[in-house]
Amino acid sequence: MSADLLLDRARELWTELAATPVGFGPPNGVNVVVSPDSLLCPPSWAGIVVLGDAGVITAPSARVAELMASAARRLSPGELVDAGRLKATLPVAEVMGPAFLSYLDQARFRPAPGDAAVTEVPGGGGELAALLAGVGEEDTEESGLADITSPACVLRDGGDVVAAAGYRAWPGSVAHLCVMVAPDFRGRGLARAVASAAVAHALDAGLFPQWRARPRPSRRVALALGFEELGAQLSVRLRDATPGDRPEPRESGSVLPAGDQ
Repeated sequence: MSADLLLDRARELWTELAATPVGFGPPNGVNVVVSPDSLLCPPSWAGIVVLGDAGVITAPSARVAELMASAARRLSPGELVDAGRLKATLPVAEVMGPAFLSYLDQARFRPAPGDAAVTEVPGGGGELAALLAGVGEEDTEESGLADITSPACVLRDGGDVVAAAGYRAWPGSVAHLCVMVAPDFRGRGLARAVASAAVAHALDAGLFPQWRARPRPSRRVALALGFEELGAQLSVRLRDATPGDRPEPRESGSVLPAGDQ
């Protein structure tokens, strides 16, 4: 798969998750759409996804869509997924992200070297629960490992699972990778070993692997396996609009042109 096809496949996923017809903006631009049911972000938030040199923004209301389109006219797509730049431009109440989005195909895959004894266990089983219980709620939520739909590829120390990876099936035959390593075992290459096995499982199933990460160590693991970082995702909740300062209503799915940057 060429680099352009990789980008096109990734964009197809996120336009589907927008939950209303929208395409990625023109080069160096974005399209903003009203979509209260968007899966790009939590309910009542605005979701921003930039892949390559263009982006998509979903907004829960016409007012938020107008504000996001105004910001998009002043900021480049890359700046829109920079939390600091966004806070300086909009009345931001909360931000989640950015999370960086990476993808690969069979030709790009670089399996982890060595013969680590990775085995498979059922996703959602007690062994994974024991691993997640030892890392805390924040790390558990960040990893997404509790929600995988694939088997879990694991490494053990003695009888205990200390590293695990799997994936959750997303729309468009996408495999969303999830990885966790116990705190005392990090920095030893275990994440790469279990993630490599999970990626191989996804590719063998004909799926399109996606790696979404915020921490730099996680991004480095993706790079080592051959993932190409194509963009980023950020979610933002804006403070309430000023009463009396509301635009004319727009139907869900109406695209607001943000213009070239």
